[in-house]
Amino acid sequence: MSEAILEVKDLTMQFGGHKGGWLTKPRDGFVAVDAVSFEVRRGETFGIVGESGSGKTTLGRCILRVLDPSSGSIRFQPKSGTATELADAPLDELRRVWRKVRMIFQDPQASLNPRLRVIDVVGQALQKSEGLKGKALGDRVGELLESVGLRREFMHRYPNAFSGGQRQRLGIARALSTHPELVVADEAVSALDVSIQAQTLNLLQDLQEKFDLTFLFIAHDLAVVEHICDRVAVMYRGQFVEVAETHTLFAQPQHPYTRALLQAVPVADPRQRGRRAKRVEPVDVGVPSKGCRFSPRCPHATDLCRTTRPPARRIGSADVLCHYAGEI
Repeated sequence: MSEAILEVKDLTMQFGGHKGGWLTKPRDGFVAVDAVSFEVRRGETFGIVGESGSGKTTLGRCILRVLDPSSGSIRFQPKSGTATELADAPLDELRRVWRKVRMIFQDPQASLNPRLRVIDVVGQALQKSEGLKGKALGDRVGELLESVGLRREFMHRYPNAFSGGQRQRLGIARALSTHPELVVADEAVSALDVSIQAQTLNLLQDLQEKFDLTFLFIAHDLAVVEHICDRVAVMYRGQFVEVAETHTLFAQPQHPYTRALLQAVPVADPRQRGRRAKRVEPVDVGVPSKGCRFSPRCPHATDLCRTTRPPARRIGSADVLCHYAGEI
């Protein structure tokens, strides 16, 4: 088993809520991430998949400390040097870690400053961390552009001169500028056309091999996750309900929510048109469930599911958060 580059333990992120006062009553906040624990092994692509509102992006932002988590531990272990606890690290220490932990954002247009030229967008981190400027900065930015399939002379253009796929390549080049070890890709291809998605995914895989990168890949597209990820965590209402190797999860899903996700994917073969998931109705995600979070929508739920929170169970090589995993 490979060494863990990232270890997350009991990470919780709660928004709102207060203890109450003379004129106000106590109010519970909304828990977007609920005691999530996992590890990312060096050199792998670890995927996090789930529907909108499941807490995927919030989890990614907590790991980078864009958001300060309510509780829990986030331990980053670089190749050289000591491990860093990111959950409570001061800003100066975070700035050092951010050179090794970078992010690719979902919207390539909104994440690039339209008033800056590419040399400044991609090279901003180099200017601040290494003090590069002039020809040295231009040479490094040119190398980064070529590594993502763009021409060196593009560095003097503005982001609005590029297509959506090219802008995302600029975002990837910016993420690679400080020689990171861990890259958090938050819906990195969801805003792109299908053909451009395939090109971008192949690019990420090539860059991973070339620069020895580790990816934390957040997505909602199951086909994309199956193509690029080594292991997958299925997230529902702030919890990981199933974590498994990619081939195992897609071949033998154990949690009812995972099965519903996979069965909801459209099938191109007309002979399999009848293969559909049993309909599950949406519920108000702001209403906490005493037991299993999926019990209001699960076709197999019992009174035990509605009243008792399920423990994580090991079924084969998968970790499943379900009372009846392996029996359904």
